[in-house]
Amino acid sequence: MMKIARGEPIVCHGLRGDGCIAAWGSNEDGQCSVPAPNADFDAVAAAPYHSLGLKSDGTIVAWGYNGDGACNVPAPNADFLAVAGGYHSLGLKSDGTIVAWGNNDEGQCDVPAPNADFVAIATGWEHSLGLKSDGTVVAWGYNGEGACDVPAPNADFLAVVGGAYHNLGIKDPETPVETAFYATLVEDGRAVLLRWMVPGCSGSTGLMIYRALSANGPYGCITPDALPDAVLGSYVDETAWPGGTFWYELRAVLASGEEILVTETRPSATVPGTLVSEIRYVMPNPATTHTTIAYSLPEGWRSARLSVHDVAGRFVRRLDPATGAQGLVAVDWDGRAGSGKQVASGVYFVRLDVDGAVSTHRMVLLH
Repeated sequence: MMKIARGEPIVCHGLRGDGCIAAWGSNEDGQCSVPAPNADFDAVAAAPYHSLGLKSDGTIVAWGYNGDGACNVPAPNADFLAVAGGYHSLGLKSDGTIVAWGNNDEGQCDVPAPNADFVAIATGWEHSLGLKSDGTVVAWGYNGEGACDVPAPNADFLAVVGGAYHNLGIKDPETPVETAFYATLVEDGRAVLLRWMVPGCSGSTGLMIYRALSANGPYGCITPDALPDAVLGSYVDETAWPGGTFWYELRAVLASGEEILVTETRPSATVPGTLVSEIRYVMPNPATTHTTIAYSLPEGWRSARLSVHDVAGRFVRRLDPATGAQGLVAVDWDGRAGSGKQVASGVYFVRLDVDGAVSTHRMVLLH
């Protein structure tokens, strides 16, 4: 890859409030030709000869010069939080790792170990930068002008950007880290992926996620245990149901037990499809003593019955839902009959009957 001569025009990008990208400047390699659909972008990056856009669903779109594969986003193209580009491309994953691809003549794609705990990324033309959650900066690639020699003390950085062969960093431990909280669908569209970038909360013992069916609530907790209070995090809400729109809150749990909102943002996501009555899963299966039976109930059902039967069809236990239950419902079965007696090992069938619509699920109990 030949270096760009000073004064040569390069591409500029602007991200509009409606999620569309405006591009102008040199377009010799199509770097200003934003691919359709030009919508749902959360972030952009302009490299010398190619362009990168981060979609709200965590995927990256790349276009322009691709002689070194800078537009070939490695699989899986998912869970990205940020993008950057030089003669190469960088993507920051929600788990704090960096993915690099494209020209690697100066080692700018060789992320130093440990590839973890990154909260921001930047590039020069032939070098790369990563900001760690502890406020340190890692730099690698071309170092002919000292662009990879981070000045001491390497601490308390809040942001970093790269020029062609130089860098800038902001240091101010009193300046708060920008927060972000996103809700998107996973690839199969049956669950909601939540991603966040937040500063650590002093005195916090963990994070909890709350969900509601309207922006105004009421909100109920959906995380059985506190999640780590990390700057970058993600969680998949597998209890969302088709046809529903869900709003989320991210709260920090203090040592006193008090919970506080980490961000005022309450993202929402709509799961496509129509909710029908069905048994979603039985886990674990096979089970030893306890198993969880999850099933869905549509709004406005009149009669619902959940029961367990043995392989001969004989009734074993009734586990009916509470009146007014809706959406994804989970119930625990302890392997006992209605009499309270432990049933024998073997094959059993879970039967759900909602207003005459019946579904069944096979399970195995092993003692």
